[in-house]
Amino acid sequence: MNLFMEKTDIKKFNNTKEFIEEFKIGEGDFILVSKGLYEKYFNQIDLKATVIYKNKYGNGEPTDIMMDNLLEDFNNSNCTRIIAIGGGTVIDMAKILVLKNGKSTEDIFYKRVPLEKVRPLIAIPTTCGTGSEVSNISVTEMTKLNTKMGLAIDELYPDYAVLIPELLTDLPDKFFAASAIDALIHAIESYMSPKATIYTELYSKEAINMILEGFQKIVQNGKESRITMHDKFLTASNLAGIAFNNAGNGAVHAMSSPLSGKYHVSHGEANYQFFTAVFKEYTEKNPTGKINVLNKYLSTILNCDINDVYIKLEELLDKIMVRKNLKEYGMKEEDIEDFAESVIKNQQRLLSQAYIKFTKEELEDIYRGLF
Repeated sequence: MNLFMEKTDIKKFNNTKEFIEEFKIGEGDFILVSKGLYEKYFNQIDLKATVIYKNKYGNGEPTDIMMDNLLEDFNNSNCTRIIAIGGGTVIDMAKILVLKNGKSTEDIFYKRVPLEKVRPLIAIPTTCGTGSEVSNISVTEMTKLNTKMGLAIDELYPDYAVLIPELLTDLPDKFFAASAIDALIHAIESYMSPKATIYTELYSKEAINMILEGFQKIVQNGKESRITMHDKFLTASNLAGIAFNNAGNGAVHAMSSPLSGKYHVSHGEANYQFFTAVFKEYTEKNPTGKINVLNKYLSTILNCDINDVYIKLEELLDKIMVRKNLKEYGMKEEDIEDFAESVIKNQQRLLSQAYIKFTKEELEDIYRGLF
């Protein structure tokens, strides 16, 4: 039994200048980044690297079309090292650039071609949620299927994860909230995974505690107080990423995929819609199992009775980011059955890591309850 693995070398710098100097960024480097971020934090240094703005490929989260266009540009660059500076979208897109002869995203995700890593990747997160900088997973929307699909292979591990807290400064409050809640869900889902071990649980619990305490301080002191906690949230996201990379995510992520795929709801926000509903269902169906241990831990942090954990958790998180009914995203009643079928068909990797194995009818009930 494999207990724990972390292949990525994790580094932290006070600013971008320190990073550029240590890694000697220059010719032969391919940098994927947003235009605004690059111009503010990197443009003052005359880098000789090839810089491609993510904005060129469109807004929103990755699609197979966006990745195909990126592959074409990279293959024409003759670069030998990849540097991804951004949120999960940028890092997930950049991961497939490490592969030999990558030309078609569909062929890569369906493993129709040999997946051989031939280039190093440096991942620099600018959000505090995805944990993609330490994972071997790339997620994209398959436009023909109207759902997201994940590719999880060891070849996709970044060689370095570089944490630079100052890069979170310009993150809008909405995106900060969505990404931090996403990190919380990573930590909690990985804690409840049947693949969790004593090692991954340590990372999960520390991330849970750091994020919830940070949220409590934001509620108490105002949104602007997050500026003093960027290092803490970035570290917590990294810890949660390490935990879920080893133990996996579960039904929350599985159920959010069709919503993100069809209605283009951001990953963290989509996960948030299903988070407490799924865990209430876990508690209802198997209250004496490991969920009881988790709920006791949460009750200590939230300072409440164990039976009130999800009430108090919703009260706290709704002050960080307000949830919507699914219909507010454009979801229709006929989507309920289609979404449940899509989850059963396309998300078995995630469902296999859930605390409770939901049937199609049970998934429909959860969707319907949130509609």
